[in-house]
Amino acid sequence: MSSSTREQSNKSPLRVDSLADSVMVLLTLTVVQRLVGFVRGVLLCRWLEPDELGRWDMAFSFLMLAAPLAVLGVPGSFGRYAEYFRQRGHLRLFVRRTTLASAALAGGAIGTAWLWQEQLSRLVFGSADHGPLIATLLVALSAVIAYNFLVELVTALRMARLSAYMQFVNSMLFATVAIGLMLVGRLDAGAVVIAYGVASLLSSLVVLYWLRSARRGKAETTNTPPPQSFWSKLAPFAAWIWLTNLLWNLFEMIDRYMIIHFSGLSAGEAIVQVGHYHSSRVVPLLMVAVAGLIGRVILPHLSHDWEAGRRRKVGERLNLTLKLLALAMFAGSVAVLFAAPLLFDWAFAGKYDGGLAVLPWTLTYCIWLGIGAVAHSYLWCAEKARLGCLAMGVGLIANIGLNLLLLPPLGLLGAVLATTVANAISLAMLLWLSSRLGMRLHRATIVLLMTPLVLGFGPLVAAAVLLAVLLEVATRDRLLNRSEKRLLIEVGSGYVEKARGLLRRKQAAA
Repeated sequence: MSSSTREQSNKSPLRVDSLADSVMVLLTLTVVQRLVGFVRGVLLCRWLEPDELGRWDMAFSFLMLAAPLAVLGVPGSFGRYAEYFRQRGHLRLFVRRTTLASAALAGGAIGTAWLWQEQLSRLVFGSADHGPLIATLLVALSAVIAYNFLVELVTALRMARLSAYMQFVNSMLFATVAIGLMLVGRLDAGAVVIAYGVASLLSSLVVLYWLRSARRGKAETTNTPPPQSFWSKLAPFAAWIWLTNLLWNLFEMIDRYMIIHFSGLSAGEAIVQVGHYHSSRVVPLLMVAVAGLIGRVILPHLSHDWEAGRRRKVGERLNLTLKLLALAMFAGSVAVLFAAPLLFDWAFAGKYDGGLAVLPWTLTYCIWLGIGAVAHSYLWCAEKARLGCLAMGVGLIANIGLNLLLLPPLGLLGAVLATTVANAISLAMLLWLSSRLGMRLHRATIVLLMTPLVLGFGPLVAAAVLLAVLLEVATRDRLLNRSEKRLLIEVGSGYVEKARGLLRRKQAAA
């Protein structure tokens, strides 16, 4: 079968978006979605006491760890292999088999956790007195697993609009239900967990209905691969994705677990410190979430270029993405530093001075954390996910060791500094491993990745560095070269033309 015939035979009613369109749609909806998330986070900090806010932080961390852990990384492989099976006419088979496997794995994991609720309560909250909250968590976990599965699927199918809409709806539902429960008097972590589970369930049902309608009439090849060959292709990569997710989530949350179990504080005092820590992460984690979404969107496109043999283009695209992301996150962090007194004194009702004190370093490591989520893409395209695990593992070990050293004498600040250094180590190793596999890392990329270090010197110094960087970008070609600027201008001009065309059509219709 010729390539054109093969492509025609595999056409689907599911719309595939270009990379530029995907990122623009993603960013447009994400702006509104993250504003909603920001308002929700502010209200949680304002209405909840530090101990309840700390319990919600630990509960959410558990959901983020357990959801990918329960399904052994199967949905995490979608970004790499959905395109592979689509091109061979086996997309529906791919979806069917991975759905059944994920459902079976999730059921077994949740059932096992239900039998060990007391031990799970000690692990997550440092006390065995939270049985009802653990039961609520496990019910919510099933909805979160389904939601994550569908997000990974539609993103891997390069359906950026549907993925963005799905996450937008989830965020709106979460905010609505959480605020509604609190307005009727449920000012505790359990209410927030219920809201998150309900939002995940409802948004999943909406997307399931849309996918069932969209796939009607789609035919596939009858030469289906046997289960053994199917899973032999998918399982090794999924296993490394599972390990990567495990290490990533442990790395992202280990400092709070260290505070709970190794700070020397009582369980109640430790959970209050986690609440202060949460307040410092409200805005930085919004940036991390945006970076993670961008990473998931660009992975299928980079994978497409990789499969087509355009491996140098993968490296160039990734370099540009890292530069722009580093610059945008640094600029956002400078703005946050200037707004911090208003945010903590007024919006948070002056309850979280501990969070304000560690905010500059929280911003620093969250920039590197978000960039690391995108930088993994090169190793995934090269099917070297195990090297990503190595980078995260080294960072995790460094985080634990530094927390043991710095947490007892410095308290919350020690935990944040330990996490900052560990993130720097992990990101540096990740980029070095990618360069060993053929990615040419631009010197300008390294420079822009180092700019967050100045955030610890205060907003004035950080703003001066930001202005110098922007001036350099505008007047010289050292941070962004000519071809990168030309590409950005072309993409921007294309969207301007689209906007003008839409305006002309509206005027003609009027």
